[in-house]
Amino acid sequence: MPTIRRILVAVKELQQKPHPAALKAAQLAGACGAELELFHSLAMPVYADLYALGHQGLVGLERELRQQALRKLEAIAEQLRRRNINVTVAAEWDFPVYEAIIRRALRIKANLIVVSRHEGRHTAPWLLRLTDWELVRLSPIPLLLVKSPHPYRRPAVLAAVDPTHAFEKPVQLDKQILRMARTVSEALRGTLHAVHAYARMPVGAVPLEANTAGVMTPSLFRKMEQQARRVAKAAMTRALGATRIAPSRLYLLPNDPIDAIAEAARKSRSAVVVMGAISRSGFKRLFIGNTAERVLDELSCDILVVKPLKFRNRVTGAARGARVLTSSSTGLMGYY
Repeated sequence: MPTIRRILVAVKELQQKPHPAALKAAQLAGACGAELELFHSLAMPVYADLYALGHQGLVGLERELRQQALRKLEAIAEQLRRRNINVTVAAEWDFPVYEAIIRRALRIKANLIVVSRHEGRHTAPWLLRLTDWELVRLSPIPLLLVKSPHPYRRPAVLAAVDPTHAFEKPVQLDKQILRMARTVSEALRGTLHAVHAYARMPVGAVPLEANTAGVMTPSLFRKMEQQARRVAKAAMTRALGATRIAPSRLYLLPNDPIDAIAEAARKSRSAVVVMGAISRSGFKRLFIGNTAERVLDELSCDILVVKPLKFRNRVTGAARGARVLTSSSTGLMGYY
């Protein structure tokens, strides 16, 4: 099973208040004996013409803002250390935020990234580049998107497998999903569930017993439905392999993957759904879409996204530093 030894928590809001992502990451860290790092990306623009003439200059301003962020992260870390967890903090000038998070996670060799889910529904994600969308698309490291504020209490963990390997998903991805789901469920002393969505009537299927007029009769339709379910059940059994899951915790649903995962999550009262994602771009992404991304809006529970073993990292290693602008570049004095 995958080992979770180091967890990076991306902290967006630095105020001293409950941070569900940090608290849940602390639960996982305690259960897995992992180290925890709280990380904040300083991605806001710094306006050279407004600050460079001040008493501390631009470099001094950057240093002071970073120190402020570190002090606030330390305040959050102190609360987590009471759980006997090794917690460190880091703040860096880097942008965009999703790249900064991935860069830091790779640098510290994190096994898991934990972030709070962006609130509200997404529109045209391929254009807006919201942080969570881009993390789902680009992170080579497993990513836990925290949506629910409730702590884990013997959670149901749902593994969303796809034995048909739709949309060119790698064969090994189901094994990675099941391994990660099992790791999380066992660490948190929860229960493991699995869901597989299949087509009730395969596209292009032609009934062998169709009459001469080519009419689909009710009896033929039922036979084809039964055959589709038998094939899907056999595929799911192969995908599960040696993973032992009680039949009552298996969900074989003839539905669209997004609706099937949402239905299984409701039935199992899942706290975490573990699923795979591959990165697409251009028109292929526009028309096919990405189940992992689209399902973010449908589920109220947390989502853990894993990538194929050979997933190619496209985020450069060097931090970009502060984004230095002039007030005239925005048209607004002091605009943030």
